[in-house]
Amino acid sequence: MEASTNGMEYSGRNQKTFKTNAAPQIFIAALAFCYFSKSLTGSYTKSTITQIERRFEISSSTVGIIDGSFEMGNMLVITLVSYVGAKFHRPKIIGAGVLLMGIGTLLMASPHFIMDRYKYDTAATHTNDAGNFTVISTCSSDSQETLQQPFSGCQTEEAESSPLWVIVLLGNTLRGIGEASIVPLGMSFIDDYARPENSAFYIGCLNTIGVIGPIFGFSLGSLCANLYVDIGIVNQGSVTITPHDSRWVGAWWLGYVVSGLLTLLAAFPFGFLPRALPENSQISELGHPSKQHKNRPSLRAIANDFAPSFKRLLANKIYILYLAYSIVAFNDFAIGITYTPKYLEQQFGQSASKTNFLIGVTSIPTFALGIFLSGLMMKRFKWDLLASARVNLYTGVITLFLTIIFLALTCKNLDVAGVTLPYQRSTEVQDIISDLLPSCNADCGCPDLQWDPVCGENGVTYISPCHAGCNSTQGAGRNMTFHDCGCIQSWGLSIGNSSAVLGQCSRDPNCNRMFYIYLGLQSLAFFVYSLGTVPFLTMSMRIVDPELKSLSVGMLLLAVKVLGGIPAPIYFGGLIDSTCLKWALKKSCGRGACRIYDIETFRFLFQGLTMCLRVLACSLLWIATIEIKRKIQNSKQMSKDIQLQQPML
Repeated sequence: MEASTNGMEYSGRNQKTFKTNAAPQIFIAALAFCYFSKSLTGSYTKSTITQIERRFEISSSTVGIIDGSFEMGNMLVITLVSYVGAKFHRPKIIGAGVLLMGIGTLLMASPHFIMDRYKYDTAATHTNDAGNFTVISTCSSDSQETLQQPFSGCQTEEAESSPLWVIVLLGNTLRGIGEASIVPLGMSFIDDYARPENSAFYIGCLNTIGVIGPIFGFSLGSLCANLYVDIGIVNQGSVTITPHDSRWVGAWWLGYVVSGLLTLLAAFPFGFLPRALPENSQISELGHPSKQHKNRPSLRAIANDFAPSFKRLLANKIYILYLAYSIVAFNDFAIGITYTPKYLEQQFGQSASKTNFLIGVTSIPTFALGIFLSGLMMKRFKWDLLASARVNLYTGVITLFLTIIFLALTCKNLDVAGVTLPYQRSTEVQDIISDLLPSCNADCGCPDLQWDPVCGENGVTYISPCHAGCNSTQGAGRNMTFHDCGCIQSWGLSIGNSSAVLGQCSRDPNCNRMFYIYLGLQSLAFFVYSLGTVPFLTMSMRIVDPELKSLSVGMLLLAVKVLGGIPAPIYFGGLIDSTCLKWALKKSCGRGACRIYDIETFRFLFQGLTMCLRVLACSLLWIATIEIKRKIQNSKQMSKDIQLQQPML
């Protein structure tokens, strides 16, 4: 009986020991899955910027507010969570945050199930389920009354005036609140219970897995962007636009449902993890973090200790320089990651589906590889603080020189009659609005603010069949063609060659080559830049005292979000809006989404601003590196002086 009891006790101890020893691996695996799901959702959100803008008929600056709401939510709790959370059960706090992220992600998809079906202006109105169309936008006299009716006055429609995009904003804010616990608590938890060289390797692996998430996120965005927004509800044969059309809206909501459920799944493992991991024999008994977490501190003690800790952090000159560098660098990063898909769509005339897919399979894998290699090199070469700063500086400077080439990669603006090109072969567009109605369509009664582009046989895009002066049609749906177009004839073409087809004209074939060159250089730049990622992350914990690690990471994340992640998408979205040449008009007379941009100005704003930010960031990091080197030299000199004084004593 005693032997049986001893056997049961031995077995119980073995099971407990196994569970305890397995806890570090379980925590890292759970955190890796969490990094994957959150980065997948984040990248998917970036890929839907254009779709959300068109679906809710809002400007780029408003989309920037939606994108920045994630950082706003994060900002609200990041300092509190990173400081207070480090003194409690960190795995469970992380799990609660991930659960909140999943709820917020599902909330972002909910407006689709509340809104009416998506409607867009078209030359043909679908009248029944059999696929019959009625032409309403030609220059023929029998269609002018119907054509002008929707634009004869401002109408108020509940579906258009309801700001349902606010629900997307609230969902994204919840995502930000939930994400606040993951990075500071997860990184500090690993750094507390791992050897210094292994800590950098683990953080590198986590960030590598976190960067793999965007591969799936952009791929999911590509798939959803290629599906019509009301898939399963409307007859696909009635859709007269294609993914290349500036009015196209993909199934933006579908990816949020998928990623939201995945995020909820990632939350559960954290509820079964211990508060502290087994002690590492390489860490002293007195300094081991598990000793610091045996007793739960009172809230009063935490509050009293916060002000002195915060003051010590701000007194650290190197940390302040590092913080300033991080803010500037994050402005550049936020602009790039938010608007690069939109930039490529507009600059090279690519669809959102193709752009998202190619970003996901070219730039993201190289970025992930660079992060993994940076963690591996930190473990292999055991880089100290000064070496980490230098690696970060070198990668930043090389990236800057690589991206200068982007300024030379461009296409010319799409030829749109009355917008970027005069209707007839004159030298310039004198006035965009007045030039929409020249003599070739003056008697057609075309609405100025309509956008239903057709491509003429002269290679010029016209705002609508009416603006092209077309008088007859053939076919239906996407195959509809327009004939006897007076404005096309004004280019010197015969009546037989004066037809047009639905959709914008194709870009110059040279644009495709430029697009692929851009993606190749961007992948190389991402790889070089990512080699400094792990040194960058570990610097925030190495330039402060050990007990301030969680607070320093939390303050870093708060600063870059408040001064980078929130304002950057908003102010740059406003700059993008300033390059718009043709706005859509809501029936409530409000301004909708932009239909066409001045891509030359767009390019100089996008590349010029990000390049200036990179120069400033490299300058701040250079100064910080000098200060780190000076501090190390002073420390060495002090040690020598102490050694020289000891014999005298």
